[in-house]
Amino acid sequence: MQARRLAPVLAVGMLATGVLVPLTPAAVAAPAAPLPGPGAQQPAWQRCSADKPAAFECASVKVPLDYGAPGGKKIDVAISRLSAADPAKRRGVLLFNPGGPGGDGLDMPLMMRELLPQSVKDRYDLIGFDPRGVGQSAPVRCGLTPEDLVMERPFKERTFARDTALARSFADKCRAKHGADLKHITTRNTARDMDAIRAALGEKKINFFGYSYGTYLGAVYTQLFPRRADRFVLDSAVDPKRAWRADFQLWAPETEKAYARWTRWAAERDAQFGLGATPGAVSKTFWGLVAQANRTPIKVGTTLLDGDEIRARMRAGFFVPSTATAAVQVLRDAAAGKPTPELPGLQMDEGFASALWTVSCGDAPWPKDPRTYRKEARRDAARFPLYGDFASHINPCAFWDDNVEPATVVDNRVGALIVHNEWDSQTPLPDGVGLREDMKGARMVFVDEGEGHGVYGSGTSTCAEDLTNTYLLTGRLPARDTTCTPDPAGAQKRRHHTELPFLTSTARAASGATAVR
Repeated sequence: MQARRLAPVLAVGMLATGVLVPLTPAAVAAPAAPLPGPGAQQPAWQRCSADKPAAFECASVKVPLDYGAPGGKKIDVAISRLSAADPAKRRGVLLFNPGGPGGDGLDMPLMMRELLPQSVKDRYDLIGFDPRGVGQSAPVRCGLTPEDLVMERPFKERTFARDTALARSFADKCRAKHGADLKHITTRNTARDMDAIRAALGEKKINFFGYSYGTYLGAVYTQLFPRRADRFVLDSAVDPKRAWRADFQLWAPETEKAYARWTRWAAERDAQFGLGATPGAVSKTFWGLVAQANRTPIKVGTTLLDGDEIRARMRAGFFVPSTATAAVQVLRDAAAGKPTPELPGLQMDEGFASALWTVSCGDAPWPKDPRTYRKEARRDAARFPLYGDFASHINPCAFWDDNVEPATVVDNRVGALIVHNEWDSQTPLPDGVGLREDMKGARMVFVDEGEGHGVYGSGTSTCAEDLTNTYLLTGRLPARDTTCTPDPAGAQKRRHHTELPFLTSTARAASGATAVR
């Protein structure tokens, strides 16, 4: 466990159109869960499993499926706990979310126990939970095929009708399997579940540590329950104004910026890597490989990659220049017929994919006319050739049922600590800046030239981790937004600096919160 690093999971971010659906009775704000007192739920804690530590306990909390009808159908939300190491110093509970949407969080206390200092573990019960629709909490599984699980499809005029049919089929399968329950698997309801967990644990307030999508969940909680939010750490933030289509589309222009930075980096090291002595020459090398693969797929290991697959697999790698450089070297060798290492499989888990789209489609309105997706994908393919067509292409949300509630507008002065790398591939920097603008009582810790998705526990910046620990221990936010620098390269432990760097595609990033990064 010492060598493991938590990989936050923002697999796909997607667009708020700005159009709010009319409020229905079910969309009326539900009351907060009761404060601790007589009649509150009492979780029946027991050892989670024989292969987990005896101190690691699990239970469940019953919550309404539809908070607009609290007397109706109930579902169980699975929770877990590692009690505070020093009861005399205990100050409350610290909930975690690993990201997603679709990441299961039941084992988060075990993972975070390896990352948090003893002083923090002394003071908090570490609480994990599977969000509704995920893992052991009324999981959504739509009966998908391997073809359904392909998350990134390039836009092509000749395949648009087929891609549209696949997106429609995905939505139809989920609707047939889960019916009206689907519309209640949303971030707003998961935030309400968090408040029910708070009440069941006998706490007046909760503390929270969310990665990636978990920052959006945490921000929504602060908006719905501002007086119940204590110390909130939001690592690798999502801008609520972009949830969700605009967030996915953000990947296209931000990848172009990362790509330009990479070409400069590689050109400065031409003597070492031989990819080109100028940024233009480096770019020519890359696009030459894409063009070659489009003519005849390049065999990497035993996997054939066409140019579109190279663009998709390389997208996140460009945010870490050493990663992109190593990847292009592998591609160049493969294109020359040299033996290369095997690529890992990128198959997404069905449960993750089902929950990902259910939450993303249910949180905010999406365009319903396939022609909108065709127009935007065609436009963005021209504007952002690396990834624009992928980012704007059609997906199941085009065929989802109408949202029960409007998208959550986050605009508050709740205190929180937002931590963000400058070169984050999954939640690019404009996301973090946007959340900081929305949460006016927060402070931002910005890691200048920080690379990768997820700051705390990644080995990127001791400065950022120390500020986070201070906040969790004392509740003191920095006096102002603060800039940190990365640790020296030799001190960083991110495995993606050294492993075969095709792991950074959307599918890999979505494969689970326990992946090593």
